[in-house]
Amino acid sequence: MNTVTRTLAATALALSMQAGLSAQAAEPAHPSAPSAVTRTASTITTADGVQLYYKDWGPKNGPVVTFSHGWPLDSDSWESQMMFLADHGYRVVAHDRRGHGRSSQPWDGNDMDHYADDLATVINTLDLKDVTLVGFSTGGGEVARYIGRHGTGRVKKAVLISSVPPFMLKTADNPGGVPIEVFDGIRKAQLENRSQLYKDIPSGPFYGFNRPGAKVNQAMVDAWWAQGMLGGQKNTYDSIAAFSATDFRADLQKFDVPTLVIHGDDDQIVPIDVAGRMSAKLIKGARLIVYPGAPHGLTETHKDKVNQDLLAFLQQK
Repeated sequence: MNTVTRTLAATALALSMQAGLSAQAAEPAHPSAPSAVTRTASTITTADGVQLYYKDWGPKNGPVVTFSHGWPLDSDSWESQMMFLADHGYRVVAHDRRGHGRSSQPWDGNDMDHYADDLATVINTLDLKDVTLVGFSTGGGEVARYIGRHGTGRVKKAVLISSVPPFMLKTADNPGGVPIEVFDGIRKAQLENRSQLYKDIPSGPFYGFNRPGAKVNQAMVDAWWAQGMLGGQKNTYDSIAAFSATDFRADLQKFDVPTLVIHGDDDQIVPIDVAGRMSAKLIKGARLIVYPGAPHGLTETHKDKVNQDLLAFLQQK
């Protein structure tokens, strides 16, 4: 593991002993829902000309679940959950975030407001209703900002898994956050050798393979690398600021639907005390499920448990 990932793991582990976030944030904008320009069987073009690749699996008359993926991955990272829920009668929809995976790579707009608006475009274009929004890591921020900007008129429930809200970055009013030097280190490593960085992260802290006695699953590392490298350099670079420096505290206070928060207590990427536990406190009525010893990438390392917890939550009246 290189210096960047060692720093990230060490910093996050230390921060996992800290807690305490203030609940102040600027009010996000409330734009009208964006409209799509063009739709095909696997792509939707947004009003600003970005082509989003999407998957729409399962019975079309089934209850709808959307999935928002983490950085720098794409919708393939959800395949275990999507297959499982589709087999249980759910309509599951996931898109590759702008600049990631098979979606187009715009120079601008690589920020949470655009990510949320793109999710709204997918939901509106497919006319999805009573949706359960599921977000992992950066995707959890996308879900939070979607609710902050577009409300819950089409939303039935929400799930945040290993997610970045409420606010990752250490600031004067967020003293428990992660120092900006950690994210600057990731940016530096991305510019120097993105391919190597995308090997170091999954082979180290992302899946907990840097823990004593852990055995690296090379296939999981290779899949992570392949998804990451399919994204654009500029887009994934900009996204580091999007997931680390966006304040979601005001967005979380607008959640008015049943919400499940899942987080591992050995998450070295997004420490549970900075993220999952604080989100559960800010979201009225949220339920927190802690996975003892689980790493950040628990949708893979603990996929059977995640699938069962998602199904149980979806089936609750």
